[in-house]
This record gives sequence, C-alpha cells and structure tokens, in this order.
Amino acid sequence: MPNPTRNPVETLARLGYGARGVVYGLVGGLALLAAVGSGGQTGGSRSALQTLLAQPFGRIWLFVIAVGLFGFCAWRIVEALTDADRRGSDMKGWAIRGAHLISGFIYGGLALSALNLALGRGSGGGEDQAAQDWTAWLMSKPFGLWLVGFIGVAVAATGLGFAWKAWRGDVAAYLAVPADKRGWVVSLGRMGFAARGIVFVIIGGFLVLAALHSSSAEVHGLGGALEALQQQPYGWVLLALTAIGLLAFGLYGLVQARYRHIDAPDLDDAKAAVAQMKP
Repeated sequence: MPNPTRNPVETLARLGYGARGVVYGLVGGLALLAAVGSGGQTGGSRSALQTLLAQPFGRIWLFVIAVGLFGFCAWRIVEALTDADRRGSDMKGWAIRGAHLISGFIYGGLALSALNLALGRGSGGGEDQAAQDWTAWLMSKPFGLWLVGFIGVAVAATGLGFAWKAWRGDVAAYLAVPADKRGWVVSLGRMGFAARGIVFVIIGGFLVLAALHSSSAEVHGLGGALEALQQQPYGWVLLALTAIGLLAFGLYGLVQARYRHIDAPDLDDAKAAVAQMKP
C-alpha cells in the first residue's frame, strides 16, 4: 500500500471503504437478529449507528466512523470529478460518475449524523423523515412530481444494475486480491450486490409511488425497505437472506479497504481537476 503521507486521497478512500463496510455490517447484523427474533431492528444506517451509543467506547467508534465516512464522501467526489477509476466519458461512464458524485453527498450527510451522535447532539431525525422532507420539498417545485418519479426509476434501475452485477458482473474488477482469497471475496461481493439490488429496487418503488400518489409519506429509506420485506409472506426468510447479503457487503467493504486498486490523484491534481469543472 502506498505511503499515506504521500497520497492522503488514497488514505481517505481506504478509510471510507472500511467505514462504509462497518455501517453495512451493522445494518445487516441488526436486521438478521430481527429476522430470527433475537432482538435487533430493521432500521437504516442512522438507526444502526445510534445503537453504538450504548456500547463500550460507543462515541469513540462513532467519531472514527464519521471520519471514515467523510473520507468516503471526499473520495467519491474526487473519483467522479477526476475520473480516477477510468470510467471514461461515454454515457455509461458519466452515469457511473454521476451516481458516485450523488453517493458522495449522501455519505457526507451520514457522516454528519454520525458526528452529531458522537458529540451528543442527537441523531438529527431518521432516514425516512429526511427522505420525506426532501421529497416534499422537491414535489413543491415545478415538475416536482415528474422529478421524484424519475429519481425513483433511476434508483430502481440502479438496483437492477446491482442485481446484474451480482449475477454476471466482475465484483473483483478493482480488487488486487491474492488468488487463494479470491473465491470467497467474489462470493461476498455477489451476495452483497444482490442484497443492495433488492433494497434499491424497493426504495425506488417507494419514490415512484410517492410521485403517483402525490404523497411524500410514501417514501422510505433502507430501514423502510427492510421492514417492507419483513411484512411479506415468509417475511422473516426474505429479511434474513437480505440481511445476510448486507452483512456480506459490509465484509466486502473491509476487503475493499485493504485490497481495492485506488489510482488516486494527489491533492494538487485533484484541486486542479475540480477547478476545471467550474464554468
């Protein structure tokens, strides 16, 4: 691994992948406990982070996770603006880079929530409330219903993309994993992307319903998607399988933190690339 003092962007990226992995691991583990009736919860990322408060050194862990998530936010933005992963400038490349840019801001918001929890400032509301608030704001704008519906279709399409990647994609494409570890890493990745595909399709469906019914109350986040699974026939089985997948994606994130290929620009190059994007 390169010397972190010479490439702080790579250090931020690796911390970020690790922090994201921890968050998904918490969500998946708690959902699995809920599925088998051993406590747990079907809340989203913020709810999962809140459970750390009751644990030994909980605030310290939250602060560390917040720093990591800020690092992931920074990496996603740099990655999108500088094309550090060589996605290209065709339609597919721009779509991936745009999605990564949006995810950067989303994880930045989650990082703020973790930091507020660590500092004892409260959770700032749940994921569902935050999603409903921005949906209501967007619906109040011209063509807002159409925009919400379009976002819902895009989120669901992203979920289908994750499902395709789980089935046929190369989930180890950016990983420099030793040959003797590649098999189980690929299995973790496939399980993880399959679970993410399920929850993204459900979240996208919530947004489409909100647009059709002109009601922001229809919108739910990750926790709402898991709860919807639990409410189906044999819901505990569906929830357990999805939870195992999310837990697998959490472990996959830790693998990414160690083995992902990160061709990160140095800070001066990143600043120059961002400046060139300005009109």
